[in-house]
Amino acid sequence: MTGRAPKASGSVGTMNFGGGVPTVQVTDLKDDDFLLDVREDDEWQAGHAEGALHIPISEFVARYGELTEAAPQDGRVHVICRSGGRSAQVTMYLAQQGIDAVNVDGGMQLWAETGRPVVTDDGRPGFVL
Repeated sequence: MTGRAPKASGSVGTMNFGGGVPTVQVTDLKDDDFLLDVREDDEWQAGHAEGALHIPISEFVARYGELTEAAPQDGRVHVICRSGGRSAQVTMYLAQQGIDAVNVDGGMQLWAETGRPVVTDDGRPGFVL
């Protein structure tokens, strides 16, 4: 991201994708990659990737500023959900806002299946809901 991202407008749920969604494999993620989890609160509380930013898709447009404050200015946003559908919607929305974003293919299900840690807010082992 270069400079400040423009203020978000519109609705994530009504986007028109047009082309393909930029995607990355779970196995290609590095430990220091910026991860945005767009699952709902109950899913997040059951377990999530340590260090991820959590903004549920249902609140995403209203809380967009949290992302622009937390995301690296010249880095990529890796968007994840349970399996990849919701994160694909947010990825395309972010691209429309001028942000370098990619969808994490397979989501938290594949994250857990590949042995990556899933934790709760207090650091205990979690699970994918």
